[in-house]
Amino acid sequence: MKELRSLTELAESFSKLPGVGIKSAERMAYSVLRMSQEDREDFVKAINDVSTKIHTCPICGLYTEEERCEICLDPTRNKKIICVVSDNKDALAIEKMKTFGGVYHVLGGVISASHGIGPEDLKIKELFDKVKADEVEEVIIATNPTIDGETTALFISKMLESLNISVTRLGYGLPMGSSLDYADALTLSKAFEGRKKI
Repeated sequence: MKELRSLTELAESFSKLPGVGIKSAERMAYSVLRMSQEDREDFVKAINDVSTKIHTCPICGLYTEEERCEICLDPTRNKKIICVVSDNKDALAIEKMKTFGGVYHVLGGVISASHGIGPEDLKIKELFDKVKADEVEEVIIATNPTIDGETTALFISKMLESLNISVTRLGYGLPMGSSLDYADALTLSKAFEGRKKI
């Protein structure tokens, strides 16, 4: 049977999404083929809208459809406290808590020697300039507790040492309801480091 080139190209496009293998991508492509014409047009419009309407906020790097993001525009947010995240989705997770009242700075990734990503590839200089210009009092580093995340956090904390501000790191440890014997060594070591008096 002759290959349908346009369907193959669609499947290859889906396979570029994180966590989507070729079989899942093929199923998705066939699902699009089975959609009604109206649903397909809505699907294409949604993809086009994402690429044309969404951009990063020039101040913090969060995604927005406006000139600046709603957090940077919010006068009730404490601009003296910056939470540094590697990616937009991390800020979204923090916002779901509804307890953080500061602002964000999105790095656009983490330092990773194995992937060839150095400090110059991230928005670290922009963070330093922002902290100096805005007289920031605290920088909360909220990169993931991985080797690359820890490397990035250490680099940023060393870089900000000269500015005489509070640089903190999110506490990591054992999740509620978990068992010690299921925890990995890094999680356990972070739990010991973050222990507190009861």
